[in-house]
Amino acid sequence: MRATARAALCAPLLAWLAGWVAPWAAAAPVSIQDNHRIETLAAHGPRGRYPRAFSGEQSYWTVIAPDGGGADASLLSEDGALQVGKNGYTIEPFLVTADGLIGWADVKAEQSLLDGYLPIPQVRWQTRNVSLRVRTFAITQAGQSSVVVRYTVGNATGAAARVKLVLAVRPLQVDPPTQFLNAAGGVHPIHDLAWDGRVVSVDGVPGIRPLRSGSAFIALRLDAGSIVDPDKTRVRSVHDPSGLASCALRFDLELAPAAEQTVDILASRAPGALAARPRDAPDWVEREQQAVASRWRQELGRVSLALPPAGQPIADTLRSALAQILVSRDGPRLQPGTHSYARSWIRDGAMMVAALLRLDHGREAADFVRWYARQQFPNGKVPCCVDARGPDPTPENDSNGEFIFAVAELYRYAGDRDPLRSLWPRVQAAAGYLEVLRQSERTDVVRAGHPERYGLLPASISHEGYSSQPMHSYWDDLWALRGYKDAAFLAEAAGDPAAAAKLGRQRDEFRNDLIESIRLSTRQHQIDFIPGAAELGDFDPTSTTIALEPSGELANLPRALINSTFERYWREAEQRRLGERAWDDYTPYELRSVGAFVRLGWRERAMQLLNFFMADRRPAHWNQWAEVVGHDPRKPRFVGDMPHAWIASDFIRSALDLFAYERESDQAIVLAAGVPASWLDGDGIAIRGLRTTEGALSYRLACAGAGCRLTIDPSIRIPPGGLVFEWPAPDAPPPVQVNGRPAAWQGRTLVIHAFEPQARAERQSHAAVAASKSAATALAKVIPLHPPAD
Repeated sequence: MRATARAALCAPLLAWLAGWVAPWAAAAPVSIQDNHRIETLAAHGPRGRYPRAFSGEQSYWTVIAPDGGGADASLLSEDGALQVGKNGYTIEPFLVTADGLIGWADVKAEQSLLDGYLPIPQVRWQTRNVSLRVRTFAITQAGQSSVVVRYTVGNATGAAARVKLVLAVRPLQVDPPTQFLNAAGGVHPIHDLAWDGRVVSVDGVPGIRPLRSGSAFIALRLDAGSIVDPDKTRVRSVHDPSGLASCALRFDLELAPAAEQTVDILASRAPGALAARPRDAPDWVEREQQAVASRWRQELGRVSLALPPAGQPIADTLRSALAQILVSRDGPRLQPGTHSYARSWIRDGAMMVAALLRLDHGREAADFVRWYARQQFPNGKVPCCVDARGPDPTPENDSNGEFIFAVAELYRYAGDRDPLRSLWPRVQAAAGYLEVLRQSERTDVVRAGHPERYGLLPASISHEGYSSQPMHSYWDDLWALRGYKDAAFLAEAAGDPAAAAKLGRQRDEFRNDLIESIRLSTRQHQIDFIPGAAELGDFDPTSTTIALEPSGELANLPRALINSTFERYWREAEQRRLGERAWDDYTPYELRSVGAFVRLGWRERAMQLLNFFMADRRPAHWNQWAEVVGHDPRKPRFVGDMPHAWIASDFIRSALDLFAYERESDQAIVLAAGVPASWLDGDGIAIRGLRTTEGALSYRLACAGAGCRLTIDPSIRIPPGGLVFEWPAPDAPPPVQVNGRPAAWQGRTLVIHAFEPQARAERQSHAAVAASKSAATALAKVIPLHPPAD
């Protein structure tokens, strides 16, 4: 469905999505009239009594789920409201003090993650006299998931204070009314609420268990008034035929000067999940939080980065992005989201597989590929996506290449032939279907009538911008070329030389046809860039990024066209950043362009572009992007899932490219090609455990005193093209030594082809130095790089 990230496509994308809801609409439809009714109430009442989204403001949120628990993930809003499960009810906090009722509109709110990156989000309210901290995390007990919410109320004054914490349970989702795809946002009905003194039941299912005794329970029909009025009559149950029942739990807190108290609750939509209340509730919650945090630190810490303060947000967002992919999964199914995009696409999945493998999460990548392989149609066609209804037969011609690529990535990183043998028949079938598609356009009729389409794959709608009319999208063809290349590679690995030779011929023929098509299309449309579709001549650089990675065709495609494509993108991106170009929204798939810039050797541009995208994380300290980012952050719009796991994978791959990437043209590993020179002062940077197809990569790069030093762990296998280091400073590179021996630059490039015996002898002498600074990497390969004189 979605293949590009151009801002110009956002409007047609939304128009298309609006007509595409029916096949996979929400199970219980939201009433537009109910949304309007709440919006009217919000407009006529004090600001903050209803969620921000009902007051005409865009709201933002994040997901709460255990690893692999995306099937019924909960949401936490930037204002501290918790939506329990998909299409679930919301628990929204309010405070009552001597100054009156306090809601989200009356406070300064700050968002954060535990340790700066763990998927344990927090919202902190602050006023002159009182504070509230809302922290949430997901747990799994006996196979059922729950959300733990800790509400910590603080007294900021020097005198004792009485504060009421009111937790309103309402049919108003965190998912705002502007969300309509799959999980419709806004009002979601609650017909019955009841309190038995221990648990609040929502529509007959025990859903909320306070872990300390409350002071009052209030339940109302919507037409009886606002539930957040603390003086309402106490009622233990309510039935509302209109589905707008509400209730509130109230906790009366006596706070000493500068003291705080905590109210913990458990929330779940799984029957039986709240059967027992822990005896030592506060200690139990603390132990559970520590256990969850410890597990996530281990999962997210297999690859580590040590960066200066300017780079720390990138390091934190890398780990958060990995968590976003993991929590968005539904078992083995990689999904771009948990609500709007709760389906598995092979295009999203293939790029998430690449990100997972680089961060040492091969098991999750393999689970997805094996599961998706079983969805293949008997004729070899790979479905574009799979949901609860099964494989989708919609023709999206990028799918087969993406599937073959995902299988090849597994083999490249693991090198295990046993799984490959079981998947090889699937790869053969997928490659065979690609060939059927290709040959259908490789006819004399096509050559005579539309020579620019000759030998391409047929038109499809895999590109979101072509949903109204299928086009011959180069996105499809670049993925197909990747598929042919990888199918030939896998045939060799599987011990099938005849298939390898056949696929190699098809690969070469297809590449030639593709390059000729690009030349003809640019000539026909009188353009100097690679178009998105052969017949349109449209500008679509975000889709074109895959020509460089993962298609790996930078050395084969016309370099002048590649340069012109991304030079124009850079100019337009700069105009947008500087406010010289009007724009309303864009999709952060554009993050792929950062990796493209690194591969083009545009170090400074890559970092400037990445900084622009980093500024559009919303909220910034939740380290995430929506699918659509608006220029006006409060203008209501459809934004897709928050976080969006495919975009998380785009960020991971581009951010890791700053530190190391594998170059297919000469089979080299390029080091630190996107790292700003300003990061190298003092302790510099260090990376440990980054997975490559040659093993784990660890190195340190720092400049101090007499020069710069690059230290590489020798456990990595050096590829045929060597380990490549590009001089990071703007000046000419200085004389260089490798392990104390003079070496030569190739222009601004140093290529290391072997670890000499002397390198291993130096390991012990440098180990103490490394330990004194950081345990991030073992030191063995030493390259003093003396900076040029001023």
